[in-house]
Amino acid sequence: MTAHLLWVDDEIDILKAHIIFLQKKGYEVDTASNGYDAIDLCQQHTYDLILLDENMPGLSGLETLQRIKEAAPAVPVVMVTKNEEEQIMDQAIGSQIADYLIKPVNPTQILLSLKKNIHQRTIIAEHTQSAYSQDFGRMEMLMSDANDIDAWKDVYKRLVTWELQLSEADSSMLDMLATQKRDANQQFARFISKNYLGWLSDMLSHDRPIMSPDIFRTRVFPQLDKGQKVFLIVVDNLRFDQWRVLMPDIAELFHVDEDLYLSILPTATQYARNAIFSGLMPDVIAREYPDLWVDEDSEEGKNLNEAPLIQTQLDRFRRHHTFSYYKVNDNTSAEQMLAQLSKQERYDFTVCIINFIDMLSHARTESRMVRELATNEAAYRSISLSWFRHSAINALFKTLAQSNYRILLTTDHGSIRCSNPIRVKGDRNTNTNLRYKLGKNLDYNPKEVFEIVHPEQALLPIPNLSTRYIFATGDSFFAYPNNYNYYVSYYHDTFQHGGISMEEMLIPLIELTPKGR
Repeated sequence: MTAHLLWVDDEIDILKAHIIFLQKKGYEVDTASNGYDAIDLCQQHTYDLILLDENMPGLSGLETLQRIKEAAPAVPVVMVTKNEEEQIMDQAIGSQIADYLIKPVNPTQILLSLKKNIHQRTIIAEHTQSAYSQDFGRMEMLMSDANDIDAWKDVYKRLVTWELQLSEADSSMLDMLATQKRDANQQFARFISKNYLGWLSDMLSHDRPIMSPDIFRTRVFPQLDKGQKVFLIVVDNLRFDQWRVLMPDIAELFHVDEDLYLSILPTATQYARNAIFSGLMPDVIAREYPDLWVDEDSEEGKNLNEAPLIQTQLDRFRRHHTFSYYKVNDNTSAEQMLAQLSKQERYDFTVCIINFIDMLSHARTESRMVRELATNEAAYRSISLSWFRHSAINALFKTLAQSNYRILLTTDHGSIRCSNPIRVKGDRNTNTNLRYKLGKNLDYNPKEVFEIVHPEQALLPIPNLSTRYIFATGDSFFAYPNNYNYYVSYYHDTFQHGGISMEEMLIPLIELTPKGR
């Protein structure tokens, strides 16, 4: 590791041993004994880091720091001082120094600061790649041994953790991870295909995973029974990896209790979100509340009856809790909700739907510009984080952090980046979703999909007696033979949902308690 350093100290001669140590480590070191010479050198050379004494005659260290920041704003500066006064530290930190060292310093301290401020990304990348290489075989074993939903949660969490770390390190091993993730999704699809209908055969069983209809019963109602006010935030189409990049900002305000739950099939708003709010599977909603269920072939919006569905669940459980309901589609509606937030305290719980992530997913498909901005998974996460930090939703969380609410943050389903087209034929009544199809005249290869021939077993509506459902697995998407090449080109590498993958089905279920409480 090499770098070009500038060391500024009015007693630079007595630091000769330290400088020789750094030179033997491969560093090129220029020196200056006062601030004026240091500024001249900064204007003549490009440095990787500057070591700056705080207490110098003439131009002080803090004054020199300000002038250096004007001449070379991107260069990290490490302040070296005998002064331990808090005021001096605050001024230095406020001037955006990279580090603060107290004299006398030893060569190891200096070397550690250099590694942290110059070579950190390289060291992290090397360490992360090495750690993932060592963990690769263990991950393969975890995947092959995963025989229950908790094991698959662990697999998915570990894969996401590695993905975030390798992406941050800009590692060349991301391709290896992507391959392992595809393998994991294939095994996960086999696990779901084997167990899904069995779980639904007994909805009262304690052995099945927590699923969409269970959210109110297991997470909302227990808090209400304690007399706790609840604020339920449903971020449409929020994946676990997106939650993980939002979490550090949220964790500054809240104690975080993180979990995952299993979305029902299809992993689409009409089915999964309506199941959350009604506490029922889709076939029961369609049968018992036909006025609140919208069929696939209807042009009416599929999520227009959410507040009435919540009320049906309260009525069914003979609960008399009051609630308010908001849907946030843009910053204006978020600000309007914020303005009325103080009035919500008279309700037992509030439900807030946030649609930005889902809108981003659809915009990435339809807009070339958005696709350029979110070229890959890391960019998709980055846009999600930027939106959160600069939208009124961030203000919502800051306001809730000062409240007495118990906040439950979740989603209805996730999405997966699709690259593998599968041919399917259907009549004009077949739905348009790219990850699941239902109809009576579907033509497909059964080996390429998860098929449900008897929808009643999956507690899904049956528009006619010969209706069947098929689901894409892994990163596949359905394409019609007509105009096949155009269709594949348009939808390749887009984020879709409705099918079977860890990204779509294993989704965040987060409880937040304000730290100030």
